[in-house]
This record gives sequence, structure tokens and C-alpha cells, in this order.
Amino acid sequence: MLRESTVAGLESCGLDPGAVEAVAAAALREDLAYGPDVTTEAVVDEASRSSGAFVVRGSGVLAGVLVAAAVCEVASDGAVTVEVLVEDGTTVRPGLAVATVDGPTWPLLRAERSALNLLCHLSGVATATRRWVDVLAGTAAVVRDTRKTTPGLRVLEKYAVRCGGGVNHRMGLGDAALVKDNHVAATGSVAAALDAVRRAAPEVVVEVECDTLAQVEEALASGADLILLDNMDLATTRRAVGLARARGGVRLEASGGLSLENAAAVAATGVDYLAVGALTHSAPILDIGLDLEGADAPV
Repeated sequence: MLRESTVAGLESCGLDPGAVEAVAAAALREDLAYGPDVTTEAVVDEASRSSGAFVVRGSGVLAGVLVAAAVCEVASDGAVTVEVLVEDGTTVRPGLAVATVDGPTWPLLRAERSALNLLCHLSGVATATRRWVDVLAGTAAVVRDTRKTTPGLRVLEKYAVRCGGGVNHRMGLGDAALVKDNHVAATGSVAAALDAVRRAAPEVVVEVECDTLAQVEEALASGADLILLDNMDLATTRRAVGLARARGGVRLEASGGLSLENAAAVAATGVDYLAVGALTHSAPILDIGLDLEGADAPV
């Protein structure tokens, strides 16, 4: 059960409270699948209460503090109170308390690892994204994510990307179309694949993955909304941008072989987006801990 303040906070972040509650419940079920928390129940009195705080141990960008609160509330049926002190998207430093907790010790300790797993991971995604945003500052390009997300956590990971200053690509397979090499192979050409999508779903935005300038020209002639330039070198990317700008209205996205070291150079070619799967599939965590205190808290 989520507290009204947590529900309102999640909604203000563009997150579905019911979906977050389901993630929290699934994480807790996984930890309790083999029985109760035998350690806590052996050494802590059931009537014990504790207070404490989620404290940052590294430097980065915060994301998911309300998700951690949701885990604590689900674990305790609402008996644990979480007060958020720092908003998601904030740059944080070691020693900063981002939220306080108070309530029964047993559910607090049941929730600890699941809450931290989500909070540390999402903050890591936001931190990684911010590094790309900083590198691209002063250019016209923006970094955006991909569908290379952890199963079951896509909405939260893409939220964390937004906390870091990036933008989201499509959320799934139905809100936008991306014609890739296997689709082209199935239909015989870029034009045939794009036309098939247009006839089946005329309302969706259509992006086409292109490996060559010939495919870029075909995609432009076929009316693509976006073109993904896959693993093109800088010279070829600049030529592709020139072709698209001459036609007007088509956005371009660079993908493949991207790094923080070459991001600015790729952006300088004139592309609109840099697609970076590593934002979600390879982001290191931001180290955050839950420190409990008080006479009743376990040592």
C-alpha cells in the first residue's frame, strides 16, 4: 500500500504508481521466495522500531528516491514513513541524506536491499546520462536511450534517463516504428518496408535504419520521418546529414560506435540525436546506503 504523498509524487514524475508498486512487490517477493528474513527475525525484536536515512556515498545524479520509498511502504503495508529530502534529477555528493525513514524495523530491513537495488541502479542511469548531456552541451544534438533495458524496468530506466537530462526513444514496439535490416531483408528494400508500415499504421512515426548513403537516399525518397545512421564514420555521417537537410524536415540519429570521447565530434556533423544503449544496459550504480539508528536498531 502506497501513501497518498508517494502516489502524488510518482504521478508528478510521470510514473504510474500502480506500476511502481508492482515492481516493488515483485522485488520483495524475490527476496522472500525462500522463506522469511531469518537473520532479522532471529536478532531483532518484532516490536522494534528504527529510524534512519538513505545516504549517498558517491557523486552523481539522483533518480528513484520515490521508488525506494514505494518499496519501504509495500514491505510494511504503509507502516514505514519515508520523507523525501532531495528531488530526483539533483546532483548529489557523498554524505548527503536524500530521504529519511521511520517505522517497524522488520519491514525496513526486508525492504533495504530491494529499495537500494532500484535506487542505486536508477541513479546510476541518471548519472551516466548526465555525462553524455554534459559532453554534448553547446551542440544541437541530444542523447536518447534505446530499448536495451532491463526486462520489467523499462519505464523506470527511461525515467532515470530523463532525470539525467536525456530524452526517450520509443517505449515499446507499438508507439513508433523502426525499420531495421531484418525488416528490409524480409521485404526486399527500404522503400518496401517503409511503405508496408505506412499502410499498416499510418499514424505512427517511422524511423529507418540505414547502413549506407544509398539507403539514406532511398529512405528520404520514401518519406521516412527519422533516419538512424548505423555505424557510419564521421565523413559519411556528414554526407548523410547534407542529403537530409537538402530535403528538409527529416531528423537523423547516430548509432553505433559512440563514446563520450567522440560524442562531440559526432554531434558536430549535424545529427539530431545520439542513440546510446549503454545509458541503460551498462550504467554503473551510484553508491547509496540505508543507515539505521536508534536504540532499537540492529548494529
